[in-house]
Amino acid sequence: MLTTSLLLFLHLIAVTFWVGGMAVMHVAVRPAAVATLEPPQRLPFMAAALSRFFVGVSIAVATVLVSGLGLVMAAGGFARVHWSVHGMFTVGLVMMVLFLHIRFAPYARLQRAVAAREWPVAAVQLGNIRKLVAVNLMLGVGVVALAVVGRAF
Repeated sequence: MLTTSLLLFLHLIAVTFWVGGMAVMHVAVRPAAVATLEPPQRLPFMAAALSRFFVGVSIAVATVLVSGLGLVMAAGGFARVHWSVHGMFTVGLVMMVLFLHIRFAPYARLQRAVAAREWPVAAVQLGNIRKLVAVNLMLGVGVVALAVVGRAF
């Protein structure tokens, strides 16, 4: 029982960090940076903010995966859990793959463009990241909704 409670706590805190962090970056940090900073200041700022955020997201992703699988195993395996758990797991895997793509494709290009002071290239990459984060944020909100109301169906 204590183990299950600890796994659930870790799972929920990691999901909260990941989804909440995406929301903050998407609806507060980036718009504020656009409103107050010119590209030579904004793009390095956003690259640095994402660098720090992605460390936390990497830890959160690993925590979500390990704790989620631990909770499923504690419940007797995938054959014994509600369909909503299968849905959360599937969408969570899609989110993880999308995060890995963001981290190792457009974000890596953003870092290179910022280092080279290629502001138009960096701006395109940041725009790509913004769009992909918006998708992942919607998926994350969907997973939370599925976790809360999924058992009712």
